Amino acid sequence: MGWLRTLFLGDIGNRLDISDNEDRIRRMRAAIRKNRRADASQDERLALLERENEQLEILVSALAQMLAARGVIDEEELAPFVAALDDEV
Repeated sequence: MGWLRTLFLGDIGNRLDISDNEDRIRRMRAAIRKNRRADASQDERLALLERENEQLEILVSALAQMLAARGVIDEEELAPFVAALDDEV
């Protein structure tokens, strides 16, 4: 309403405008807090996924080395897979 409230209600109209603005500010602050919590949660999830990915890379490397050491697969057979993985990184 703004100026109409002030015109017709004077100080009461001003107080109503102030109250409306305070409500808007409260809602905006709540939305910002919610977004920050979501961002923090996403950052935590991303960090967890990065750690899991590193562990899986180590596991795959160890398994490939074990298979090569046992003669199940030779290094020449592994080379194309290793090259493909290196290209993706």
